[in-house]
Amino acid sequence: MADARELLRQMLLIRRFEEKAAQMYGLRKIGGFCHLYIGQEAVAVGSIAALDLARDYVVTAYRDHGHALACGMDPKQLMAELFGKATGCSKGKGGSMHFFDAARHFLGGNGIVGAQIPVATGVGLACRQRGDGGVVACYFGDGAIHQGSFHESLNMARIWNLPVIYLCENNQYGMGTDFRRVSSVADFAALGASYGIPGRLVNGMDVLEVHREVSEAVARVRASSVPELLEVRTYRYRGHSMSDPAKYRTPDELESYKRQDPIAVLAGALTAKGELDDAGLAALDDEAKTACEEAVRFAEESPEPAAAALYEDVLA
Repeated sequence: MADARELLRQMLLIRRFEEKAAQMYGLRKIGGFCHLYIGQEAVAVGSIAALDLARDYVVTAYRDHGHALACGMDPKQLMAELFGKATGCSKGKGGSMHFFDAARHFLGGNGIVGAQIPVATGVGLACRQRGDGGVVACYFGDGAIHQGSFHESLNMARIWNLPVIYLCENNQYGMGTDFRRVSSVADFAALGASYGIPGRLVNGMDVLEVHREVSEAVARVRASSVPELLEVRTYRYRGHSMSDPAKYRTPDELESYKRQDPIAVLAGALTAKGELDDAGLAALDDEAKTACEEAVRFAEESPEPAAAALYEDVLA
C-alpha cells in the first residue's frame, strides 16, 4: 500500500499548482487553453501510485497537469511550459495540453477528445510485443466515452488482449453538459461488457480507494493481459476550462462535492488515526506552496524559445 502521507503531499502539490496556474492565467502569463484539475486530484495520485513507471505508461487527455505531477515531473518545467518558455517540458511548444516526459513514461496529454485512447492502445500492443510486463494507464473524460475511438480501441484491445487499463475520469460534465443527459447508459463501467472487458465503478473522491482498486486492476492485467475499464466517478470544482464560468450547476451541488474534497477526506482519516496533526498538515501545505512559488519564479526568469526552434522537432 502506498504511503498515505505521500499521497496527501502529492494532492496538495497538485491543488496549489493549479491554483497558481489559475492566478498566472488571470495575469496573462499563460495563454491558450488551460484545464484545471482541482477536485480530481485523488484520481491521478491514487492510480499512478499503483503503477511501476519503470515499465508502465501513462497516457492522458488535455486536463493533464495533475497526472504529470503525479508521475514525478518537475513543477518548474511544467510551469515554464505553461508560460511557453524554452525550459518547459515540451520546450514551450506544447503548452497546457501537451505535457510530456518520455523518461518517466508519461506519454503526454492530447488536445483532441478521445484521441489518446488509440495511442494508449498502441502502447499496450508495444508492451505485449516486447513482453516486458508493462501496463498502460489510459485516462479520458466522460465526454470521450461517446467517441468512436473509445469503442474501436476497446474492441481491438480485447481481441488482442492488450495490457491496458482504461480509466474514465467521470467528472460528470462534458464541458457544460451533465453526462446523464447525453448517455443512454449512465453506468459507464458496464460499457466494457460489450467487448468482453471487465468494468468497475470507483469512488474518485477517495484516494485510498482509487489506489486499492487500481492496484488490484494492475495486478490482474499484468497477469492476464485482459484489459479493464474503470469508471472513476469524480468532480471538478472549476469550469471545464479557464473560460468557463460553470453556471450550469447549482451552488448547492458544488458545495456538496466540496464536502467530499479528497484532500480533506485523507487528511481527516490520517488525523483520526493519529498520524497527522494541524501542524503537520500546514507543513505539507507550505511545502507545496513554496514549490509552486519557485516554479513561477523559474518560469518568469526562463528564456523564450529561439525563433529557429520553430523548425526543430518537426516530423516531416
